Amino acid sequence: MPGQKPIVVVGSINTDLVASAKVIPAIGETVMGTDFQIHPGGKGANQAVAVARLGYPVSMIGRLGNDAFGEQLRKHLEGAGVDTAGIAISDGTSGVAVIVVSEKGENSIIVTPGANALVTPADLDANLDRLRHAGVVLAQLEIPVETVEYLGILCARENVPLILDPAPAMDLPSGVFRNVKWFTPNQTEAAFFLKSAVGEANESNSSAVAASLLAKGVQGVVLKLGENGVYCATGGSPGFSVPAFQVKAVDTTAAGDAFNGGFATGLMLGKTLIESARFASAVAAISVTRAGAQPSMPRMDEVNQFIQMHS
Repeated sequence: MPGQKPIVVVGSINTDLVASAKVIPAIGETVMGTDFQIHPGGKGANQAVAVARLGYPVSMIGRLGNDAFGEQLRKHLEGAGVDTAGIAISDGTSGVAVIVVSEKGENSIIVTPGANALVTPADLDANLDRLRHAGVVLAQLEIPVETVEYLGILCARENVPLILDPAPAMDLPSGVFRNVKWFTPNQTEAAFFLKSAVGEANESNSSAVAASLLAKGVQGVVLKLGENGVYCATGGSPGFSVPAFQVKAVDTTAAGDAFNGGFATGLMLGKTLIESARFASAVAAISVTRAGAQPSMPRMDEVNQFIQMHS
């Protein structure tokens, strides 16, 4: 799509080690697995690939280790269509995520950051021109918080919208919220940031949850409510709900990343907020019907056909 400002993703790049089992084991429990696969992952890389699969220009800023995983991850990103010029190499290991997936599609994840923990404000300064010319920037919390905070300052200064996927949920400096255009937590993450003041986000209290998050200073909130769809709100207009598409989930890993990549792409394509939320919901719905994180991301023609089928 020549002439259009690219989406820039700042975030993590991991190798996902995925074990499938009938159930996710409890603490101290051993269960027999039914399958094992290795996939490229990391919330940042997942979102970048989601955008690339949709055919929109995207580049990534992050770090890889100088191990075998690092080289494989870079090649995969490039093969998916992601510009990797902003990815630096560190001595040591690349990020790794160990994922257990149940037959119901539920998952449990342990992330070891590796090189992702070495993404610093200096990496952002080194890619300032790339950030300055972005149409929108996507970020998550699998890189150091101080780097995310600095990213918000840069985006505000350069007048580039920042979409923050606050996962994994952790305490953030108050200044981070003021520099976020779109804050996109799921139910559990929203409850964390509100310290459960209004309970976990659901269909009945989503308006109150969104209002409480807006009060922290973010300009817009997109609550990801799983099978109950999404709820969008800004400070200047009434909120609205977008129903979820009903599909049979195979693997919910990276569903949120698929949504964020789709949401950013929708906005950059000139879709309205409600159209972008519905488009993103379709991207996420398709992704959960497939195994793996990045391998599950759909193409634009698949999304358009899916939406037409469910109109």
